[in-house]
Amino acid sequence: MHGSSGPIARFGRRLFPARNSLARGSDRFEALVLKLVILAALLAIPVAAAVGSANHGRQVAAAAADATGRTPATAYLLTAAPVRIVDSESVGTDNSTTQATWTDSRGARHTGGVLATPGSPAGTAVPVWIDARGELTAAPRNASTAVFDSVLVGLWLWFAVVGSLVLFHRLVRLVLDRQRAAAWERAWAVYPRSGSWP
Repeated sequence: MHGSSGPIARFGRRLFPARNSLARGSDRFEALVLKLVILAALLAIPVAAAVGSANHGRQVAAAAADATGRTPATAYLLTAAPVRIVDSESVGTDNSTTQATWTDSRGARHTGGVLATPGSPAGTAVPVWIDARGELTAAPRNASTAVFDSVLVGLWLWFAVVGSLVLFHRLVRLVLDRQRAAAWERAWAVYPRSGSWP
């Protein structure tokens, strides 16, 4: 739809009702609320960006802390990893836990269960992370994860603010619509039911 009946034109009339001589006080108040909602949504962008940036700093610090005392190592399977069986009644997993051995930085040998690709033969090398004692541990967080998490935090915050603002505007409009409908009902109730229109 284009022209004066298009969505952009309707939005413009809703945002600037003063251009219409028939605009009511409630129309002007609704326009004021809409302008404030738009302004608040725009101001929320740098706030969300600042929160995301602060979260990035915390994530980077956490990643550095994770990396402290953790080192990569190579484990070797002691037995073949079991083959995954998937049928109509069960769901298999991508990896299975298999006994393996690895050596820490002091040369001490360790054994334990590591995640290996199903069907991997004995002796297959599997990359793992170990702590200062040589025990298996989770891989540390990396910079790309920190960036992704920070962007996600900023976006979710902005979406939450915008969603709240939209809900607030809808509630204001609902109240005003009810007041306008009641005003029409009162005006119609006192209008003469007989006779001709003026």
